[in-house]
Amino acid sequence: MTQIATIHAAFAGHVHTALDALEAAGTIPAGLNRAAVTLEPPRDPAHGDLATNAAMVLAKGAGMNPRALAEALVGELNRLDAVTAAEIAGPGFINLRLHPAVWLAELRAIAALGADYGRSAMGGGSVVNVEYVSANPTGPMHMGHCRGAVVGDALASLLEFSGHKVIREYYVNDAGGQVDVLARSAHLRYREALGETVEIPEGLYPGDYLVPVGQALAQEFGDRFVTAPEREWLAPFRARAVSAMLDQIKDDLALLGIHHDLFSSEAELQAAGKPEQAEKWLRTHDLVYDGQLEAPKGKAVEDWEPVELPLFRSTRFGDDQDRPIRKSDGSWTYFGADLAYHFQKAASADALVDIWGADHAGTVKRIKAAVAAMTGAEGKAPKPFEVKLVQMVQLMKGGQPFKMSKRAGNFVTLADVVEMVGKDVVRFTMLTRKPEAQMDFDFDKVVEASKDNPVFYVQYAHARIRSTLRKAAAEGFAPAPDDLDLLGEEELALVKLAAQFPRLVEAAAAAREPHRVAFFLHDLAAAFHAYWNLGNDRPEKRFIVAQDGKLTAARLYLASQIGQLVSNGLALLGVEAVEEM
Repeated sequence: MTQIATIHAAFAGHVHTALDALEAAGTIPAGLNRAAVTLEPPRDPAHGDLATNAAMVLAKGAGMNPRALAEALVGELNRLDAVTAAEIAGPGFINLRLHPAVWLAELRAIAALGADYGRSAMGGGSVVNVEYVSANPTGPMHMGHCRGAVVGDALASLLEFSGHKVIREYYVNDAGGQVDVLARSAHLRYREALGETVEIPEGLYPGDYLVPVGQALAQEFGDRFVTAPEREWLAPFRARAVSAMLDQIKDDLALLGIHHDLFSSEAELQAAGKPEQAEKWLRTHDLVYDGQLEAPKGKAVEDWEPVELPLFRSTRFGDDQDRPIRKSDGSWTYFGADLAYHFQKAASADALVDIWGADHAGTVKRIKAAVAAMTGAEGKAPKPFEVKLVQMVQLMKGGQPFKMSKRAGNFVTLADVVEMVGKDVVRFTMLTRKPEAQMDFDFDKVVEASKDNPVFYVQYAHARIRSTLRKAAAEGFAPAPDDLDLLGEEELALVKLAAQFPRLVEAAAAAREPHRVAFFLHDLAAAFHAYWNLGNDRPEKRFIVAQDGKLTAARLYLASQIGQLVSNGLALLGVEAVEEM
């Protein structure tokens, strides 16, 4: 990939060069910590193109009044040919106005980098493990899993685009009681496949999705396990049912364009003795001890008996109480197994991100404490670990909660929804709100062809650009960068917005927030559509001005690069940039 310094990176460099000059002149002392110095677009475009807080955050260390430092810094910045004005605002902020040639150069940079515009080396090749979905392997994917799946997958793509190596991981919870329930449910379908009339009792999985599993078991085993005791068939039925469900889950996720690098089995983790190894390590480092939990609040003493359990010292890391890693019968608590799993993950990654449903909020503090303990022992800095909580999605149709039940039993499957509205609609919609915010997925609105539908609005911007380029080609016009100085302020405003993409990508990756990309795309699409609409009343503002070939070529070049930006952003979200609508 050709490396081209994008505009924000270049001018951040100019600010630091100006600070270097002030150091060399003795205006400010050497060695000031510049970590808090920022360069970003001002909230109000009328204030300029870029703004820096350098004088504000360095003044104290420099022993200067912020405005005095700002005046010295403005003197250096005004030396730059690319700066038409450097102005002090308020107590010491500095606003920069840039020469139009700077923005035209950025437009050419978009063209030069193409699909790589916005790609960053920020991650430095560090490895980030992103675990997402991790639904119990007891049935097909349903819409309760969808939002976390999309958020996790888009985050993984965003981190890769920002220079990280990413491990996409799915943790298979195949060691708990739910997979025994699955095996018993499959046994009923197995008997059904052999001709028996069965009723699914409460507590087992009723969905028709287990019918083919039962048929496969009948074909493999015949009537061998029809009347056999459970201890003889539970393990093989469990293994085959889990395998079948994982195949179904992978197929369902593939409908959304989601593919994991690694499926880690809880059962295999326990069979390999990983929890025991983790406990031994924790005891060696005085992070697990044998003790008793406090009596649960609100319960009478006679309802509770103190039991000595191995407890993890999670209070050392901000938790409100120490947590048991084993139950009184010696089996692992969910936390104990999860702790060992994260210990395993951390061994092959520099940072961890988990995407969980909001119903897991209560366990965040303890697992973060465990990861901090295990990765930060012996004087090492703990490995970065974040848990992103995703709220449930309320399905709506016709203004009413929507319920649909086919083969699933009692929930709406992911496959059903993708079939109804399409992959792109599902993926983009899941990123139109912050994941911690509640979301309504309205089947009517998400397919509506209007500006109120962000999926349509963004894809239509790309389709409109492609249509314009096809029409121009038919009339003998083509994009060209030769006369970009013909572009005016309204066109440059589009470039200025587009130029924020590289900075946006890095900020979104650092914050682990892929929805920021969707928000940016909506803003860019809105700006493009607004400019397009100028031509409805002012023919001279149209992209194709038949009597002016040079201006037409310049505007088509602009349109082509805006289309490239929309395509780049949609690719990060796993959404197609359509050619026509």
